Order: sequence, then structure tokens, then C-alpha cells
Amino acid sequence: MPADISIVIPTYNEGVCIVRLLSEVIEVLDGAGIQYEILVMDDASPDGTADIVREHFPGDERLQVVCRAGPRGLALSVREGLERATGSTLVVMDADFNHDPQVLPRLIRYAADFDLVSGSRFAPGGGMYSRTRHAGSFIMNLFIRIVLQTQIQDNLSGYFAIRRRQLARLPADRIFRGYGDYYFRLLWYAQQIGLRILEIPVIYRSREGGMSKTSLVGVLFRYSWQAVRFRVVG
Repeated sequence: MPADISIVIPTYNEGVCIVRLLSEVIEVLDGAGIQYEILVMDDASPDGTADIVREHFPGDERLQVVCRAGPRGLALSVREGLERATGSTLVVMDADFNHDPQVLPRLIRYAADFDLVSGSRFAPGGGMYSRTRHAGSFIMNLFIRIVLQTQIQDNLSGYFAIRRRQLARLPADRIFRGYGDYYFRLLWYAQQIGLRILEIPVIYRSREGGMSKTSLVGVLFRYSWQAVRFRVVG
């Protein structure tokens, strides 16, 4: 039987924290009485993330581990997870604790009334553990808002819930490429077709184990360039 909610979690070298993350996600969802499935989309992590999940959660039919083949990358991993998911509401979150599992019930609850619910660091009440990264992310989001002429406050959150039937209306081939920049394209197309979008405040937690795969300066340059390119050539 399809689940009401599908949680898609892309992973790459998250072996240090993935068990704690999944345990908290399960505890939060069970506590809220939500019927769900979790899809761990692993990009062939050298640290054995997929095997660690299988070892610690044997026999849990709600938890599916997918070792991806073919072209890799965050956007493609998210897309495959969304396509495999069976829920009527689809949720995407990171595996490194930046995206707080405690926010899941709110994302899911508001998705009953909106087409897309997005966690925002820049909505009133939102924030980040690092002032430096918060300031850098704010500047980058401001630039993206100007370039894309959007009123979305956090265009790079990547922590969101969307209704399956509305996702199907979006041009996946134009959206799911690159890294986290896929998200501003998803939001832009969602606005173009008139989806009802709600931003709710989230506070990014610090990473719990592992190392960040992105540098602030590198992200600022890459995502800013991708926003300009998208605006010019699509």
C-alpha cells in the first residue's frame, strides 16, 4: 500500500551521522502518527553509508535504501528518489542534520493546504548556526531573487514538501541538474505555473559528523553563475 508521505534523503559519505538522523526522523514521524516511507538515495558512498543503514535498520519495510547507478549528483539523486516515491506528499531533506527532523510534521501539515511548502532560513524565526554562512547565504539569496525576479526568500533551502500531482506538472529535465541549484529552478517553475507556495521558518542545525562538501565561496560563485545562466538561456 502506498504511503501517505515519502521522505527522500540523498546521501554521500554520511555514514557518521546517518543512523542518528534516520532514528530521529522515525521517532518524529511515529510520534506524529504519520504513515510514511523513507528512501535513502545513496550515490555509491565510499564510506559504506548504504550498508550502515541496512545493518542498523534490518527488516523495516518503511525504509528503502537505493544504491544509485549511472550519472551521480545531488539533483539527479533527488529526482530519482521523487520518481521512486509512492506517497501523495513528497518531502526532501539533507542527511547531515542541517535540515532539522523536528520540522517534518509542520512541513507535512501545511502541505495539506499548499502545493509546495519550503523551509526558509530567512523567514521570520528562521536562521543558521553559523553567522558567517547565514550572511553569505543571505547575500546569495538576495542576488538570486534579483536575477530571477522572485519573492521567495530562501531559494536554496532544499528542505521542502510538495504534492505529487503538482510535481508532475514541472519540467523535470530542466530542473534536476547540478547540485543545490536545482532548487531555485524548481521554485521558479513552480511560481510560473501558479503553485501555492508557503515558506515556513527553519533554523539550520550544525552538521553532526562528516565534513561539508561545499565551501561558502565556491557555492556563492557557482550558484550565482547558475542563476544568471538560467535567466539568460533557461
